[in-house]
Amino acid sequence: MLSMTGRYGLQTRLREAALAVVCLFFTFASASAAPQRLLVLGDSLSAGYGLAAADGFEARLAEALRAAGHDVTIIDGAVSGDTSAGGLARLDWALGDGADAALVELGGNDALRGTDPKETRANLTAILDALAAKHIPVLLTGMLAPPNMGAAYGAEFHAVFEQLGQRPGLLYDPFFLEGVAAVPALNQPDHIHPNAEGVRRVVARILPLVEQLLARAAVP
Repeated sequence: MLSMTGRYGLQTRLREAALAVVCLFFTFASASAAPQRLLVLGDSLSAGYGLAAADGFEARLAEALRAAGHDVTIIDGAVSGDTSAGGLARLDWALGDGADAALVELGGNDALRGTDPKETRANLTAILDALAAKHIPVLLTGMLAPPNMGAAYGAEFHAVFEQLGQRPGLLYDPFFLEGVAAVPALNQPDHIHPNAEGVRRVVARILPLVEQLLARAAVP
């Protein structure tokens, strides 16, 4: 039979062994956890048109997420000049390696070209349906038509995003350039694309929504 000292020593060794196993488990889990993959499917506004790469939306968003403690890899699905039709056409390619969440920023070029809002709605709906079928949570950002397109067109175009934004389970940001559009000091000379400071403000405003999106992606 074990003496009291022997039993105490055995219990101590068992506790130490159990503690070592627990520590090893958490160390392994932490080391093996992969970064979340966030697809940014967009146009020149998220592609960083006219800016140094470090000042573009994707780079600034990645920086802000790291500063907030998130381990995220941005999948670059933003192409300058792209329309909602273009985004739909390359969605499968953009998702080639998979994604945990998606930010959809499209529609500005549709409005500039005077595309029928019904076409924009159909394209965005198809994009959202495809992402939903893959169980990828989405943040949809809205866009406004330029004033020169007329009030009737502007209202119909804006309604596309307002209605899609009501889809169950969707996160919705009504206007990607909120607080930046039409502010000369925050835009490049073309009065369309944000400058570096404009991008910084867009990222700061939208960051809480992106964090909500990533939280949804983390839930099994």
